[in-house]
Amino acid sequence: MHLQNLRLSNFKNYENADMQFSEKINCFIGANGAGKTNILDAIYYLSFCKSYFNASDQQNIKHHAEFFTVHGLYQRPGLEPDQVSCVQKRRQKKVFQRNKKTYERLADHIGKIPLVMISPYDRDLINEGSDLRRKFIDGVIAQFSPPYLDALLQYNKVLAQRNALLKQFGDQQKFDRELLRLWEEQMLKPAEVIYQARRDFLADFQQIFQQYYKIVSGGNEEVSIEYDTALHDKKLQELLDESIGRDRATRYTNVGVHKDDLLFLMNSYPVKRFGSQGQQKSFVIAIRLAQYDFTLKKMGYKPILLFDDIFDKLDDQRVAHLVKLLGNDYFGQVFITDTQRQRIDFLFEGTNIDHKVFDVNQGAVYQQQL
Repeated sequence: MHLQNLRLSNFKNYENADMQFSEKINCFIGANGAGKTNILDAIYYLSFCKSYFNASDQQNIKHHAEFFTVHGLYQRPGLEPDQVSCVQKRRQKKVFQRNKKTYERLADHIGKIPLVMISPYDRDLINEGSDLRRKFIDGVIAQFSPPYLDALLQYNKVLAQRNALLKQFGDQQKFDRELLRLWEEQMLKPAEVIYQARRDFLADFQQIFQQYYKIVSGGNEEVSIEYDTALHDKKLQELLDESIGRDRATRYTNVGVHKDDLLFLMNSYPVKRFGSQGQQKSFVIAIRLAQYDFTLKKMGYKPILLFDDIFDKLDDQRVAHLVKLLGNDYFGQVFITDTQRQRIDFLFEGTNIDHKVFDVNQGAVYQQQL
């Protein structure tokens, strides 16, 4: 599968843009703030129905405009093209369509167009809180497992109800354990689905990740990812019963799969504390490349791969390893942003790989003649 055409209207800093892409590698070159990353974010929208960077769809509408649209035309070998569209008007609900048919649930689109994005913000996976690491693992599994996504949505819905009830009990200074247990019973099955899927995923993912870390870094560090959850030792109902006093005091649910975490380790120590800047960046790039590999094996066809400014803060050796990897035909369609033309030239030096290069300047995109 590849993205053949992308059209933007009033999306972030783009009033209008229309781009035709190579099936292999597409590069966007421009200064910081020119809008390179916004193009990648538009492509991300068409896979995940949301921005990679901004939780508010309304804030992605260009200033003084009343709406934004993102349209993508996708081609699969031997099949009719797929037209995917996102329309967001101010103060209205987002509309997402595939071949002009509107989705009733955005969740039904997830996994239709598998995609992996590698961004400088991925460093937050290491440095920020556990919620980002849970979003990572949820995002990977949900692309190939609709039952997992359904379990996740169901669990979060019931969790919100249990938390609302705990808050209500605190406000009214009363407590009804049996009423609370009614909501807990609805959490148990989706929690078990989520736990088993996360555990199985990491068991398969670990070795792929370690292989990519060695390729990207060229180093000999031993790296690993561990699944940190209380459900390894006890069932959710037992954990909820033990935590009921704390839950009443804090007025929210302190245990469950919504508290799971991933431990990122290098030589058995937290990479956050003991990894250099280059090692940390290699760590998260390896995670994303392993995500690509894992998704490919599960889906049976190549995901789209987005590289946003990944060469920055990598030494020459790591850049060389990464460039060699990208030149491999193992990857399908790739989109790359960079501020330096010479690095892009280096990428294609001595190769005949099909590619297009675009200049980006303050909301305008021009394809270079190669």
